[in-house]
Amino acid sequence: MSLSRRAFLTMLGAAAMAGQADALPVFKGKPQPFSRAWLKDKAREMASVPYAPMKEVPQAWRDLSYDQYKSLWFNTKKALWSDTKRPFQMDFFHPGLYFPRAVEINVVEGGIAKTLGFDLTLFDKTDRFPMDLPVDDTMGYSGFRLRAELKTPGIFEEFLVFQGASYFRAIGTGQNYGLSARGLALNTGDSAGEEFPEFTHFYVEAADPGERMTKVHALLNSPSVTGAYTFEITPGLPAQMKVEATLFPREDLPHVGIAPLTSMFLFDQTNRAKFDDFRSAVHDSEGLMVWNGAGELLWRPLANPRELEISSFVDDGPRGFGLMQRARDVEDFADLEAFYHNRPSLWIKPSEDWGKGAVTLVEIPSDKEIYDNIVAYWRPREPMAAGSEQSFSYVMEWGGEPPRPRDVAQVLNTRIGKGYDKKVPYQIVTVDFEDHPDFGTDKELDDITRFISSNRGTVSDGVLQRNPGTGGLRLAFKFDPGEATGAELRVQLVKDGTSLTEVWLYRWTA
Repeated sequence: MSLSRRAFLTMLGAAAMAGQADALPVFKGKPQPFSRAWLKDKAREMASVPYAPMKEVPQAWRDLSYDQYKSLWFNTKKALWSDTKRPFQMDFFHPGLYFPRAVEINVVEGGIAKTLGFDLTLFDKTDRFPMDLPVDDTMGYSGFRLRAELKTPGIFEEFLVFQGASYFRAIGTGQNYGLSARGLALNTGDSAGEEFPEFTHFYVEAADPGERMTKVHALLNSPSVTGAYTFEITPGLPAQMKVEATLFPREDLPHVGIAPLTSMFLFDQTNRAKFDDFRSAVHDSEGLMVWNGAGELLWRPLANPRELEISSFVDDGPRGFGLMQRARDVEDFADLEAFYHNRPSLWIKPSEDWGKGAVTLVEIPSDKEIYDNIVAYWRPREPMAAGSEQSFSYVMEWGGEPPRPRDVAQVLNTRIGKGYDKKVPYQIVTVDFEDHPDFGTDKELDDITRFISSNRGTVSDGVLQRNPGTGGLRLAFKFDPGEATGAELRVQLVKDGTSLTEVWLYRWTA
Protein backbone atom coordinates (compact mmCIF):
# COMPACT_ATOMS: atom_id res chain seq x y z
CA MET A 1 0.00 0.00 0.00
CA SER A 2 1.50 3.36 -1.00
CA LEU A 3 1.40 6.52 1.07
CA SER A 4 -1.05 8.05 -1.38
CA ARG A 5 -3.47 5.17 -0.85
CA ARG A 6 -3.02 5.56 2.88
CA ALA A 7 -3.81 9.24 2.59
CA PHE A 8 -6.88 8.40 0.51
CA LEU A 9 -8.22 5.97 3.12
CA THR A 10 -7.46 8.48 5.82
CA MET A 11 -9.56 11.06 4.00
CA LEU A 12 -12.44 8.56 3.77
CA GLY A 13 -12.30 8.10 7.51
CA ALA A 14 -11.79 11.76 8.36
CA ALA A 15 -15.08 11.97 10.22
CA ALA A 16 -14.07 9.08 12.42
CA MET A 17 -10.76 10.75 13.19
CA ALA A 18 -11.97 14.17 14.08
CA GLY A 19 -10.25 15.36 17.23
CA GLN A 20 -8.42 12.04 17.70
CA ALA A 21 -4.75 12.79 17.10
CA ASP A 22 -3.73 9.59 18.92
CA ALA A 23 -5.77 7.25 16.66
CA LEU A 24 -4.36 5.00 13.98
CA PRO A 25 -4.72 7.11 10.82
CA VAL A 26 -6.60 4.54 8.70
CA PHE A 27 -10.27 3.91 9.43
CA LYS A 28 -13.13 2.83 7.23
CA GLY A 29 -16.90 3.10 7.36
CA LYS A 30 -18.87 5.23 9.78
CA PRO A 31 -18.41 5.43 13.56
CA GLN A 32 -21.20 3.76 15.52
CA PRO A 33 -22.37 3.69 19.14
CA PHE A 34 -21.12 0.66 21.08
CA SER A 35 -22.10 -1.04 24.33
CA ARG A 36 -22.25 -4.54 25.81
CA ALA A 37 -26.02 -4.50 25.26
CA TRP A 38 -25.51 -3.65 21.57
CA LEU A 39 -23.02 -6.52 21.26
CA LYS A 40 -25.52 -9.02 22.66
CA ASP A 41 -28.25 -7.70 20.37
CA LYS A 42 -25.92 -8.07 17.40
CA ALA A 43 -25.07 -11.69 18.32
CA ARG A 44 -28.76 -12.46 18.78
CA GLU A 45 -29.53 -10.93 15.38
CA MET A 46 -26.76 -12.96 13.72
CA ALA A 47 -28.17 -16.17 15.20
CA SER A 48 -31.53 -15.50 13.55
CA VAL A 49 -30.11 -15.72 10.02
CA PRO A 50 -28.08 -18.44 8.24
CA TYR A 51 -24.37 -18.60 8.94
CA ALA A 52 -22.12 -16.61 6.61
CA PRO A 53 -18.34 -16.69 7.13
CA MET A 54 -16.08 -13.67 6.74
CA LYS A 55 -14.75 -13.19 3.21
CA GLU A 56 -11.40 -14.70 2.30
CA VAL A 57 -8.48 -12.41 1.51
CA PRO A 58 -7.04 -12.51 -2.03
CA GLN A 59 -5.61 -15.82 -3.21
CA ALA A 60 -2.06 -14.49 -3.41
CA TRP A 61 -2.08 -13.83 0.36
CA ARG A 62 -3.49 -17.29 1.06
CA ASP A 63 -0.77 -18.87 -1.10
CA LEU A 64 2.10 -17.35 0.88
CA SER A 65 4.72 -19.88 1.97
CA TYR A 66 5.69 -20.08 5.62
CA ASP A 67 8.96 -18.24 4.97
CA GLN A 68 7.17 -15.54 2.99
CA TYR A 69 4.54 -15.11 5.68
CA LYS A 70 7.23 -14.66 8.36
CA SER A 71 9.11 -12.14 6.22
CA LEU A 72 6.43 -9.51 6.89
CA TRP A 73 6.03 -8.30 10.47
CA PHE A 74 4.46 -5.45 12.36
CA ASN A 75 6.61 -2.42 13.21
CA THR A 76 5.93 -1.89 16.93
CA LYS A 77 6.99 1.75 16.64
CA LYS A 78 3.74 2.24 14.71
CA ALA A 79 1.53 0.53 17.30
CA LEU A 80 -1.86 1.99 18.08
CA TRP A 81 -1.55 4.45 21.00
CA SER A 82 2.26 4.41 20.82
CA ASP A 83 2.30 8.21 20.57
CA THR A 84 0.07 8.70 23.63
CA LYS A 85 0.20 8.24 27.39
CA ARG A 86 -2.31 5.42 27.27
CA PRO A 87 -1.31 2.35 29.33
CA PHE A 88 -1.62 -0.15 26.47
CA GLN A 89 -0.33 -0.42 22.92
CA MET A 90 -1.82 -2.64 20.22
CA ASP A 91 0.02 -4.40 17.37
CA PHE A 92 -1.56 -6.20 14.43
CA PHE A 93 -0.99 -9.44 12.51
CA HIS A 94 -1.44 -9.60 8.76
CA PRO A 95 -3.59 -12.32 7.14
CA GLY A 96 -2.61 -15.10 4.75
CA LEU A 97 -1.29 -18.68 4.91
CA TYR A 98 -2.94 -20.20 8.03
CA PHE A 99 -5.28 -17.19 8.35
CA PRO A 100 -7.33 -16.97 5.12
CA ARG A 101 -9.93 -14.63 6.58
CA ALA A 102 -9.36 -11.29 8.21
CA VAL A 103 -11.21 -10.19 11.33
CA GLU A 104 -12.74 -6.79 11.87
CA ILE A 105 -11.02 -4.75 14.60
CA ASN A 106 -12.77 -1.73 16.05
CA VAL A 107 -11.44 0.87 18.46
CA VAL A 108 -13.92 2.06 21.10
CA GLU A 109 -13.60 5.44 22.77
CA GLY A 110 -16.32 7.37 24.54
CA GLY A 111 -18.90 4.72 23.61
CA ILE A 112 -18.14 5.11 19.88
CA ALA A 113 -16.61 2.34 17.77
CA LYS A 114 -14.47 3.01 14.69
CA THR A 115 -13.37 0.25 12.31
CA LEU A 116 -9.71 -0.04 11.42
CA GLY A 117 -8.74 -0.34 7.77
CA PHE A 118 -5.80 -2.45 6.64
CA ASP A 119 -2.53 -0.52 6.31
CA LEU A 120 0.44 -2.34 4.82
CA THR A 121 2.78 0.55 5.69
CA LEU A 122 2.56 -0.50 9.36
CA PHE A 123 4.65 -3.58 8.53
CA ASP A 124 8.34 -4.13 7.81
CA LYS A 125 9.51 -6.82 5.41
CA THR A 126 12.48 -8.55 3.87
CA ASP A 127 13.14 -9.10 0.16
CA ARG A 128 11.54 -12.55 0.51
CA PHE A 129 8.10 -10.99 0.76
CA PRO A 130 6.31 -10.79 -2.62
CA MET A 131 5.89 -7.35 -4.08
CA ASP A 132 2.55 -5.84 -5.12
CA LEU A 133 0.19 -8.25 -3.41
CA PRO A 134 -3.42 -7.15 -3.98
CA VAL A 135 -5.12 -5.12 -1.25
CA ASP A 136 -8.89 -5.01 -1.64
CA ASP A 137 -11.94 -4.64 0.59
CA THR A 138 -11.51 -8.19 1.95
CA MET A 139 -8.19 -7.28 3.54
CA GLY A 140 -7.81 -6.70 7.24
CA TYR A 141 -5.81 -8.01 10.15
CA SER A 142 -5.81 -11.64 11.29
CA GLY A 143 -5.50 -10.66 14.94
CA PHE A 144 -3.73 -8.41 17.41
CA ARG A 145 -1.62 -8.34 20.53
CA LEU A 146 -1.58 -6.03 23.51
CA ARG A 147 1.52 -4.66 25.20
CA ALA A 148 1.92 -2.82 28.49
CA GLU A 149 4.62 -1.55 30.85
CA LEU A 150 4.96 -4.81 32.75
CA LYS A 151 8.34 -4.36 34.43
CA THR A 152 10.02 -1.14 33.27
CA PRO A 153 8.40 2.28 32.73
CA GLY A 154 8.48 3.19 29.06
CA ILE A 155 9.10 -0.39 27.92
CA PHE A 156 5.95 -2.00 26.51
CA GLU A 157 6.04 -5.80 26.56
CA GLU A 158 3.44 -8.10 25.05
CA PHE A 159 1.25 -10.21 27.29
CA LEU A 160 -1.83 -11.12 25.23
CA VAL A 161 -2.58 -12.33 21.69
CA PHE A 162 -5.90 -12.92 19.92
CA GLN A 163 -5.42 -14.75 16.59
CA GLY A 164 -7.03 -17.66 14.79
CA ALA A 165 -10.60 -19.00 15.24
CA SER A 166 -11.51 -18.11 18.85
CA TYR A 167 -8.00 -18.76 20.19
CA PHE A 168 -6.15 -16.41 22.51
CA ARG A 169 -3.27 -16.71 24.94
CA ALA A 170 -1.68 -14.65 27.65
CA ILE A 171 1.23 -14.75 30.06
CA GLY A 172 1.96 -13.50 33.53
CA THR A 173 4.72 -10.93 33.84
CA GLY A 174 8.10 -12.52 33.11
CA GLN A 175 6.70 -15.71 31.60
CA ASN A 176 6.94 -17.29 28.14
CA TYR A 177 3.93 -18.17 26.01
CA GLY A 178 2.62 -21.70 26.43
CA LEU A 179 -0.95 -22.97 26.55
CA SER A 180 -3.87 -21.23 24.85
CA ALA A 181 -7.56 -20.70 25.52
CA ARG A 182 -10.60 -20.50 23.27
CA GLY A 183 -13.89 -18.73 23.36
CA LEU A 184 -15.86 -21.94 22.85
CA ALA A 185 -15.34 -25.62 22.00
CA LEU A 186 -17.92 -27.64 20.07
CA ASN A 187 -17.93 -31.43 19.67
CA THR A 188 -14.32 -31.86 20.78
CA GLY A 189 -13.25 -35.47 20.31
CA ASP A 190 -16.52 -36.49 18.64
CA SER A 191 -16.30 -38.93 15.76
CA ALA A 192 -18.26 -36.59 13.48
CA GLY A 193 -15.57 -33.93 13.85
CA GLU A 194 -15.10 -30.72 15.79
CA GLU A 195 -16.54 -27.33 14.91
CA PHE A 196 -14.33 -24.29 15.49
CA PRO A 197 -16.26 -21.06 16.13
CA GLU A 198 -14.45 -17.86 15.23
CA PHE A 199 -14.11 -14.43 16.76
CA THR A 200 -14.99 -12.35 13.69
CA HIS A 201 -15.32 -8.84 15.14
CA PHE A 202 -13.34 -7.23 17.96
CA TYR A 203 -14.08 -4.04 19.86
CA VAL A 204 -11.06 -2.85 21.85
CA GLU A 205 -11.61 -0.07 24.36
CA ALA A 206 -9.04 2.70 24.61
CA ALA A 207 -7.91 2.74 28.26
CA ASP A 208 -7.34 6.09 29.90
CA PRO A 209 -3.88 7.06 31.17
CA GLY A 210 -3.17 5.58 34.59
CA GLU A 211 -5.54 2.62 34.22
CA ARG A 212 -4.28 -0.96 34.62
CA MET A 213 -7.31 -2.65 33.08
CA THR A 214 -8.64 -2.70 29.54
CA LYS A 215 -11.62 -4.33 27.85
CA VAL A 216 -11.81 -6.38 24.67
CA HIS A 217 -15.21 -7.35 23.28
CA ALA A 218 -15.76 -9.93 20.55
CA LEU A 219 -18.49 -11.37 18.38
CA LEU A 220 -18.31 -15.15 17.90
CA ASN A 221 -19.81 -16.91 14.89
CA SER A 222 -20.04 -20.46 13.55
CA PRO A 223 -22.59 -22.60 11.71
CA SER A 224 -24.12 -23.71 15.03
CA VAL A 225 -23.89 -20.71 17.37
CA THR A 226 -23.15 -17.03 17.82
CA GLY A 227 -21.87 -15.30 20.91
CA ALA A 228 -21.04 -11.99 22.60
CA TYR A 229 -17.86 -11.94 24.72
CA THR A 230 -16.37 -9.34 27.01
CA PHE A 231 -12.85 -9.69 28.42
CA GLU A 232 -11.86 -7.39 31.29
CA ILE A 233 -8.07 -7.70 31.21
CA THR A 234 -5.49 -6.77 33.85
CA PRO A 235 -1.83 -7.66 33.17
CA GLY A 236 0.50 -8.79 35.94
CA LEU A 237 1.42 -12.01 37.68
CA PRO A 238 -1.03 -13.52 37.25
CA ALA A 239 -2.55 -11.84 34.22
CA GLN A 240 -6.26 -11.81 34.94
CA MET A 241 -9.27 -11.86 32.63
CA LYS A 242 -12.85 -11.55 33.76
CA VAL A 243 -14.94 -13.12 31.01
CA GLU A 244 -18.63 -12.62 30.31
CA ALA A 245 -20.01 -14.80 27.52
CA THR A 246 -23.54 -14.98 26.11
CA LEU A 247 -24.34 -17.67 23.55
CA PHE A 248 -27.17 -17.89 21.01
CA PRO A 249 -27.38 -21.40 19.48
CA ARG A 250 -28.61 -21.65 15.91
CA GLU A 251 -28.99 -25.41 16.42
CA ASP A 252 -29.34 -27.73 19.38
CA LEU A 253 -25.88 -28.11 20.91
CA PRO A 254 -25.42 -31.44 22.72
CA HIS A 255 -21.67 -31.09 23.26
CA VAL A 256 -20.47 -27.64 24.34
CA GLY A 257 -17.15 -26.79 25.98
CA ILE A 258 -17.17 -23.70 28.21
CA ALA A 259 -13.85 -21.97 29.03
CA PRO A 260 -11.82 -24.40 26.90
CA LEU A 261 -8.06 -24.66 27.40
CA THR A 262 -5.61 -26.10 24.86
CA SER A 263 -2.10 -27.25 25.67
CA MET A 264 0.75 -29.62 24.78
CA PHE A 265 1.97 -32.68 26.67
CA LEU A 266 4.56 -34.93 25.03
CA PHE A 267 6.31 -36.76 27.87
CA ASP A 268 7.53 -36.69 31.45
CA GLN A 269 8.49 -39.33 34.03
CA THR A 270 5.24 -41.22 33.46
CA ASN A 271 6.01 -42.12 29.84
CA ARG A 272 9.69 -41.19 29.44
CA ALA A 273 10.60 -44.58 27.96
CA LYS A 274 8.56 -43.90 24.81
CA PHE A 275 10.76 -41.01 23.65
CA ASP A 276 14.40 -40.96 22.65
CA ASP A 277 15.11 -37.40 23.74
CA PHE A 278 17.96 -35.74 25.64
CA ARG A 279 15.47 -33.80 27.74
CA SER A 280 13.82 -35.15 30.88
CA ALA A 281 10.35 -33.76 30.04
CA VAL A 282 8.55 -31.81 27.30
CA HIS A 283 5.20 -30.17 28.04
CA ASP A 284 3.42 -26.83 28.30
CA SER A 285 1.19 -28.26 31.05
CA GLU A 286 1.64 -31.33 33.23
CA GLY A 287 -1.66 -31.79 35.01
CA LEU A 288 -5.34 -30.98 35.29
CA MET A 289 -6.36 -29.52 38.65
CA VAL A 290 -10.03 -29.51 39.67
CA TRP A 291 -11.68 -27.99 42.73
CA ASN A 292 -15.05 -29.70 42.61
CA GLY A 293 -18.38 -28.76 44.10
CA ALA A 294 -17.83 -31.18 47.01
CA GLY A 295 -14.71 -29.27 48.00
CA GLU A 296 -12.19 -31.90 46.88
CA LEU A 297 -8.97 -30.90 45.14
CA LEU A 298 -8.24 -33.34 42.33
CA TRP A 299 -4.91 -33.70 40.53
CA ARG A 300 -4.80 -35.61 37.26
CA PRO A 301 -1.35 -35.89 35.60
CA LEU A 302 -1.64 -35.52 31.84
CA ALA A 303 -0.89 -38.39 29.48
CA ASN A 304 0.06 -38.85 25.84
CA PRO A 305 -1.97 -41.96 25.00
CA ARG A 306 -1.73 -44.33 22.05
CA GLU A 307 -5.37 -43.61 21.18
CA LEU A 308 -7.72 -40.70 21.82
CA GLU A 309 -8.78 -40.64 25.48
CA ILE A 310 -11.64 -38.62 27.01
CA SER A 311 -12.03 -38.33 30.78
CA SER A 312 -15.05 -36.77 32.49
CA PHE A 313 -14.99 -35.52 36.07
CA VAL A 314 -18.70 -35.31 36.83
CA ASP A 315 -19.59 -32.43 39.12
CA ASP A 316 -22.31 -30.11 40.38
CA GLY A 317 -21.26 -26.50 40.81
CA PRO A 318 -17.51 -26.66 40.02
CA ARG A 319 -15.42 -24.19 41.97
CA GLY A 320 -12.47 -24.13 39.59
CA PHE A 321 -10.31 -26.07 37.16
CA GLY A 322 -7.21 -25.50 35.10
CA LEU A 323 -4.15 -26.86 33.36
CA MET A 324 -1.10 -26.45 35.58
CA GLN A 325 2.64 -26.32 34.97
CA ARG A 326 4.18 -27.20 38.34
CA ALA A 327 7.72 -28.06 37.23
CA ARG A 328 9.51 -24.73 37.64
CA ASP A 329 13.24 -25.52 37.59
CA VAL A 330 15.11 -25.35 34.30
CA GLU A 331 16.61 -28.77 35.06
CA ASP A 332 13.11 -30.26 35.20
CA PHE A 333 13.28 -30.08 31.40
CA ALA A 334 16.99 -29.53 30.58
CA ASP A 335 15.85 -27.33 27.68
CA LEU A 336 17.70 -24.02 27.36
CA GLU A 337 15.71 -22.83 24.34
CA ALA A 338 12.03 -23.64 24.91
CA PHE A 339 12.02 -22.66 28.63
CA TYR A 340 9.14 -24.99 29.44
CA HIS A 341 9.69 -24.29 33.14
CA ASN A 342 8.53 -20.72 32.50
CA ARG A 343 5.21 -21.49 30.78
CA PRO A 344 2.02 -20.26 32.48
CA SER A 345 -0.59 -22.27 34.28
CA LEU A 346 -4.21 -21.27 33.61
CA TRP A 347 -6.90 -21.41 36.29
CA ILE A 348 -10.63 -21.00 35.58
CA LYS A 349 -12.92 -19.87 38.39
CA PRO A 350 -16.67 -19.70 37.66
CA SER A 351 -18.33 -16.49 38.78
CA GLU A 352 -21.68 -18.18 39.38
CA ASP A 353 -23.09 -21.68 39.88
CA TRP A 354 -22.61 -23.59 36.63
CA GLY A 355 -24.86 -26.41 37.79
CA LYS A 356 -24.42 -30.02 36.72
CA GLY A 357 -21.94 -31.20 34.14
CA ALA A 358 -18.37 -32.40 33.93
CA VAL A 359 -14.86 -31.04 33.68
CA THR A 360 -13.78 -32.84 30.53
CA LEU A 361 -10.21 -33.73 29.56
CA VAL A 362 -9.33 -34.77 26.00
CA GLU A 363 -5.90 -36.32 25.41
CA ILE A 364 -4.80 -36.83 21.80
CA PRO A 365 -1.83 -38.99 20.71
CA SER A 366 1.13 -36.91 19.61
CA ASP A 367 4.73 -37.53 18.56
CA LYS A 368 5.91 -33.91 18.25
CA GLU A 369 5.94 -30.96 20.61
CA ILE A 370 4.68 -28.59 17.92
CA TYR A 371 1.14 -30.00 18.27
CA ASP A 372 -1.37 -29.06 20.94
CA ASN A 373 -2.86 -32.38 22.02
CA ILE A 374 -4.58 -31.54 25.32
CA VAL A 375 -8.01 -29.92 25.71
CA ALA A 376 -9.87 -29.24 28.96
CA TYR A 377 -13.26 -27.55 29.42
CA TRP A 378 -16.53 -27.52 31.33
CA ARG A 379 -19.31 -29.47 29.62
CA PRO A 380 -22.83 -28.66 30.86
CA ARG A 381 -24.95 -31.78 31.34
CA GLU A 382 -27.98 -30.38 29.53
CA PRO A 383 -27.76 -29.63 25.79
CA MET A 384 -28.22 -26.03 24.70
CA ALA A 385 -31.44 -25.60 22.76
CA ALA A 386 -31.64 -23.75 19.47
CA GLY A 387 -33.05 -20.26 19.93
CA SER A 388 -32.09 -20.08 23.60
CA GLU A 389 -29.81 -17.59 25.34
CA GLN A 390 -27.05 -19.02 27.55
CA SER A 391 -24.76 -16.92 29.74
CA PHE A 392 -21.56 -17.83 31.57
CA SER A 393 -19.02 -15.74 33.43
CA TYR A 394 -15.68 -16.73 34.86
CA VAL A 395 -12.23 -15.48 35.83
CA MET A 396 -9.06 -16.64 34.10
CA GLU A 397 -5.68 -16.39 35.84
CA TRP A 398 -2.55 -16.87 33.70
CA GLY A 399 0.48 -17.41 35.91
CA GLY A 400 1.45 -19.94 38.54
CA GLU A 401 -0.63 -21.98 40.96
CA PRO A 402 -3.84 -20.27 42.11
CA PRO A 403 -4.19 -19.52 45.82
CA ARG A 404 -4.68 -22.84 47.59
CA PRO A 405 -8.44 -23.23 48.13
CA ARG A 406 -7.79 -26.03 50.65
CA ASP A 407 -4.92 -26.68 53.03
CA VAL A 408 -3.79 -29.97 51.53
CA ALA A 409 -0.42 -31.07 50.17
CA GLN A 410 -0.15 -30.82 46.41
CA VAL A 411 1.29 -33.48 44.15
CA LEU A 412 4.82 -32.61 43.08
CA ASN A 413 5.55 -35.39 40.63
CA THR A 414 4.44 -38.76 39.31
CA ARG A 415 6.69 -41.52 38.01
CA ILE A 416 5.58 -44.77 36.36
CA GLY A 417 7.72 -47.59 35.03
CA LYS A 418 9.54 -50.81 35.76
CA GLY A 419 11.89 -51.31 38.66
CA TYR A 420 15.21 -53.17 38.59
CA ASP A 421 13.52 -56.38 37.40
CA LYS A 422 12.18 -55.67 33.93
CA LYS A 423 10.56 -59.12 33.63
CA VAL A 424 7.90 -58.62 36.30
CA PRO A 425 4.36 -57.89 35.02
CA TYR A 426 3.71 -54.94 37.29
CA GLN A 427 4.52 -51.23 37.11
CA ILE A 428 6.03 -49.17 39.92
CA VAL A 429 4.05 -45.99 40.55
CA THR A 430 5.45 -43.23 42.76
CA VAL A 431 3.56 -40.12 43.78
CA ASP A 432 5.50 -37.33 45.50
CA PHE A 433 3.63 -34.91 47.76
CA GLU A 434 4.95 -31.62 49.08
CA ASP A 435 5.55 -31.42 52.82
CA HIS A 436 2.63 -30.65 55.14
CA PRO A 437 2.68 -29.97 58.90
CA ASP A 438 -0.02 -32.61 59.51
CA PHE A 439 2.23 -35.33 58.12
CA GLY A 440 4.00 -35.27 61.48
CA THR A 441 7.34 -36.92 62.16
CA ASP A 442 8.68 -39.98 60.40
CA LYS A 443 7.54 -42.07 63.37
CA GLU A 444 3.98 -40.82 62.85
CA LEU A 445 3.70 -41.85 59.19
CA ASP A 446 1.97 -45.09 60.22
CA ASP A 447 -0.94 -42.94 61.47
CA ILE A 448 -1.63 -41.83 57.87
CA THR A 449 -4.13 -43.94 55.95
CA ARG A 450 -3.11 -44.70 52.37
CA PHE A 451 -6.04 -45.04 50.00
CA ILE A 452 -4.82 -46.74 46.81
CA SER A 453 -7.30 -48.16 44.33
CA SER A 454 -7.76 -49.21 40.72
CA ASN A 455 -10.89 -50.23 38.85
CA ARG A 456 -8.90 -52.91 37.01
CA GLY A 457 -5.91 -55.03 37.87
CA THR A 458 -4.41 -55.05 41.36
CA VAL A 459 -2.48 -52.59 43.49
CA SER A 460 -0.23 -53.17 46.48
CA ASP A 461 -0.60 -51.53 49.90
CA GLY A 462 2.25 -49.19 49.04
CA VAL A 463 5.17 -47.76 50.97
CA LEU A 464 5.01 -44.25 52.45
CA GLN A 465 8.30 -42.60 53.32
CA ARG A 466 10.01 -39.26 53.56
CA ASN A 467 11.65 -38.08 50.34
CA PRO A 468 14.88 -36.25 51.19
CA GLY A 469 14.96 -34.77 47.70
CA THR A 470 11.68 -32.87 48.10
CA GLY A 471 11.26 -32.72 51.88
CA GLY A 472 7.78 -34.16 51.47
CA LEU A 473 6.42 -37.69 51.28
CA ARG A 474 6.59 -40.31 48.56
CA LEU A 475 3.98 -43.03 48.17
CA ALA A 476 5.21 -45.93 46.06
CA PHE A 477 3.05 -48.91 45.07
CA LYS A 478 2.87 -51.74 42.56
CA PHE A 479 0.21 -51.83 39.89
CA ASP A 480 -0.41 -55.07 37.99
CA PRO A 481 -2.88 -54.50 35.13
CA GLY A 482 -3.29 -58.20 34.38
CA GLU A 483 -5.13 -58.48 31.06
CA ALA A 484 -6.53 -54.94 31.26
CA THR A 485 -5.59 -52.41 28.60
CA GLY A 486 -6.66 -49.45 30.72
CA ALA A 487 -7.33 -48.60 34.35
CA GLU A 488 -8.33 -45.68 36.57
CA LEU A 489 -5.95 -45.27 39.51
CA ARG A 490 -6.68 -43.21 42.63
CA VAL A 491 -4.50 -42.23 45.60
CA GLN A 492 -5.20 -40.13 48.69
CA LEU A 493 -3.55 -39.71 52.09
CA VAL A 494 -5.95 -39.29 55.02
CA LYS A 495 -5.44 -38.81 58.76
CA ASP A 496 -8.20 -38.89 61.39
CA GLY A 497 -10.80 -38.72 58.63
CA THR A 498 -9.30 -35.57 57.09
CA SER A 499 -7.65 -35.48 53.69
CA LEU A 500 -4.03 -34.37 53.87
CA THR A 501 -3.40 -34.34 50.13
CA GLU A 502 -4.92 -33.66 46.78
CA VAL A 503 -6.75 -36.64 45.33
CA TRP A 504 -4.34 -38.11 42.76
CA LEU A 505 -6.04 -39.64 39.73
CA TYR A 506 -4.50 -41.27 36.69
CA ARG A 507 -5.76 -43.07 33.60
CA TRP A 508 -3.26 -45.82 32.81
CA THR A 509 -3.30 -47.25 29.30
CA ALA A 510 -1.27 -50.15 27.96
